[in-house]
Amino acid sequence: MRPLLLSLACWASLALAEPEAAPYPLTPSVKGLQIQMVDDALALGVHHAGVNVNVTALLSAETKPGQPTLTVDGFTFGFNEAYAMSLDRTIKGLSDKGIVVNLILISYRTKNPRLREIAIHPQASETEGTVMAANTVTPEGRACYKAVTDFIAARWSGQDKTHGRAWGWIISNEVNSHGQWHQMGPATTEQVAAQYEDQTRLAWSSLRKHSVNARVYISLEHHWTAKGNPSPTKACPGRDLLEAFAKKAQERGDFDWNLAYHPYPANLFNPRTWQDKVTYDDLTPKITFKNLEVLTRKLATPGLLYKDKPRRLSFTEQGFNVGKAPNAEELQAAGYAYAWEKVQRLPGVDAFIYHRQVDHSLEDGLKLGLWENKPGSIADPARQRPIWFLFKTAGTPEWNATAAPYLKTCDFKSWDEVMVGK
Repeated sequence: MRPLLLSLACWASLALAEPEAAPYPLTPSVKGLQIQMVDDALALGVHHAGVNVNVTALLSAETKPGQPTLTVDGFTFGFNEAYAMSLDRTIKGLSDKGIVVNLILISYRTKNPRLREIAIHPQASETEGTVMAANTVTPEGRACYKAVTDFIAARWSGQDKTHGRAWGWIISNEVNSHGQWHQMGPATTEQVAAQYEDQTRLAWSSLRKHSVNARVYISLEHHWTAKGNPSPTKACPGRDLLEAFAKKAQERGDFDWNLAYHPYPANLFNPRTWQDKVTYDDLTPKITFKNLEVLTRKLATPGLLYKDKPRRLSFTEQGFNVGKAPNAEELQAAGYAYAWEKVQRLPGVDAFIYHRQVDHSLEDGLKLGLWENKPGSIADPARQRPIWFLFKTAGTPEWNATAAPYLKTCDFKSWDEVMVGK
């Protein structure tokens, strides 16, 4: 028991240390990937990584002898050291290689009544939604979210590098489709914005105790003036939520939040994003790779600035589907080539993190992977697709030659046409 007790004491002392003042790292390119296989990601030469952190899995329903605990506001919470160590292996394996790790802090549905009580929003449906809003409502729930984000910050974003280093925190997931991805029960745009701003601020406060320059991002999917669900209490336009969130943050004292956006093609099953039916003004129903400049212009408007500068932007989940067309894999790779060229021409982008590394059989029929999965498996890798080889050259001198054949697929003569809007 003595080594474990010493490690816990060490962790407690680090939690009280001065925040790390190192600047946010510069990387050779924005190339990133949501990680399933670390060795493959390293072979692909990624500079940014997305790693899911399931808050409800990181928490323990009860405190147990020998496990890490943290007391906040008079409440004591325990943590699942086995799950934390599994995250260590991924995060450290990436950060030790100089890859900028982004943690996606999400609370999946849980059947454990105690975890639901302390970690999940009390108005959240017991049957609907995949990702849950945090319990920022009750005193114990708020203390729990403070504790778990402080644990994450101390372990992976502070001065201690023993477990690896994370520089980005994405809070929850695709919150403008809150009925599915930020479940807090039926809610208006203003109610979602108020809860989400509070949850993000709590996470940001924990992070700032341990790091001066790590970045916090809010998460939106590609609906802009349209909604991902017709119900007025299950989804809201991304533009409206962004504006309401910014207003609430300013009312409470603004802080340096940033934006993680998911510019999937307008039709997730159609990789031809260069053909998306979108417009180039603030009234567009969706923002996809085709009209990303709408988003960067929006972030430069006065109501969204922070200290007179636009907030940082990351593309943290998006991919291109392999459909049933004879040239389906060519179209998938062309979608990535188009998106990469578009992102290179935009200001203020931290990362372009591709989703997925391997097809996932439970992803509603989508086949987004750089790898095809084995038949009958959920996400076991079987074969590298053409997009894998294209992806590998992104940000390298070989890119132009590898991407050039896809100009014809997009019916372009030059990649400069990505900014023209064909």
